[in-house]
Amino acid sequence: MKHLFLSVFLLCNTWVFGQAYTSYFTGSTSDISTNPLGGICLMGGATEHDEAMKWFLQRANGGDILVLRTSGSNGYNNYLYSQLGVSVNSVETIVFNNASAANDSYVQQKIEQAEAIWFAGGNQWNYVSYWRNTPVSEAINDALENRNIAIGGTSAGMAIQGSYYFSAENGTVTSSTALANPYDSDVVVDHTPFIQNNYLENVITDTHYNNPDRKGRHAVFLARIYTDDGIAAKGIACNEYTAVCIDENGLASVYGDYPNYPESAYFIQTNCEIDNPIPETCSPNTPLTWNQNGTALRVYKVNGTMTGENSFDLSDWKTGTGGSWENWSVNNGVLSETDGTEINCNALEISDENQLQDSSIFPVPFSTALYINSQTIIKNVTITTINGKTLYKKQVSKSGRIELCTDFLRAGMYFLQIESDNGIRYQKILKTS
Repeated sequence: MKHLFLSVFLLCNTWVFGQAYTSYFTGSTSDISTNPLGGICLMGGATEHDEAMKWFLQRANGGDILVLRTSGSNGYNNYLYSQLGVSVNSVETIVFNNASAANDSYVQQKIEQAEAIWFAGGNQWNYVSYWRNTPVSEAINDALENRNIAIGGTSAGMAIQGSYYFSAENGTVTSSTALANPYDSDVVVDHTPFIQNNYLENVITDTHYNNPDRKGRHAVFLARIYTDDGIAAKGIACNEYTAVCIDENGLASVYGDYPNYPESAYFIQTNCEIDNPIPETCSPNTPLTWNQNGTALRVYKVNGTMTGENSFDLSDWKTGTGGSWENWSVNNGVLSETDGTEINCNALEISDENQLQDSSIFPVPFSTALYINSQTIIKNVTITTINGKTLYKKQVSKSGRIELCTDFLRAGMYFLQIESDNGIRYQKILKTS
């Protein structure tokens, strides 16, 4: 049950100035609890797309909208409250003037009362440095997990939402700089737990995709993740006036004004059809080469429309409507794009017949240790990435309870392979932290 804040209805904006934050409030100050519909809205960084913002507001189901930002003022309040024709109880913008606001009880309370949270643009390092490992990020993640709030953001507010993110700790980085040296000091690809979104696990986003061109640096981010962590991460990107709205089933609808303008979203993945898709050259002070015969990255490009009818399904990263497949590759620091065909990774899927039939694993999902209970003698246990790269192998030669130490694994999806006298069995496993 949410706390009652005040019992007055305001027809105009109010604002509260404090040393650590500035608050701007519009709407009813009588807090209400609704059942939000969840979902994620990602925008490319220029003017908001009205139809996508309506989608976002509708996911709040008439509740309270909270805008969090580290610069600017109250530009969202009237826009979200009265200009889009979607009824919400209130809109409040809280501008963080410094990092100490993350520990303020009022800020935490407003996050706990929100049915939808929107992150504005600005300097994404401010978002990361102000909020990460603070009560703010804890409250946001609790709201996502336990109250199914809607969440969204534009520019920097989109950039921080994948489990991998470019933190901009040392400032921005251009595609040319990143491609020339994937380990340039400005290429800061972070995986410290921050915002935990369903469907954005092992995803790194990028924005302003067409101004300036950021495809090259996005490819570098993915190459670094694969090289450093052994994770076949994925990317979601938006041109400046484009939005991607992801519903509770993982269907990503793309909004824009195509064909009047080139407003597109990109869904990028390491080519899972290749046995060993690791970058050929990803090392300091050397241009990136991630070629793999011109198919290192498989990309589904979707043109955004006013009604968002074109889409891509993030539950399988394969099914799309209204888009086209492309192949991306990098050779000696030069990005190339060619026409492609639909990705086919059925060989990586584990059928029901191949699940663990005489063994059980727990906990599922897991965070640190993973256990196997087996009725038969286990010979070997192997953990691989989804692309088949071996990360862990242990000779066991016993039955009963077997403990696997998995502290070295990053959060993400893996395959557990168990070899016994009855053959080889497979199981998908998810590490949460």
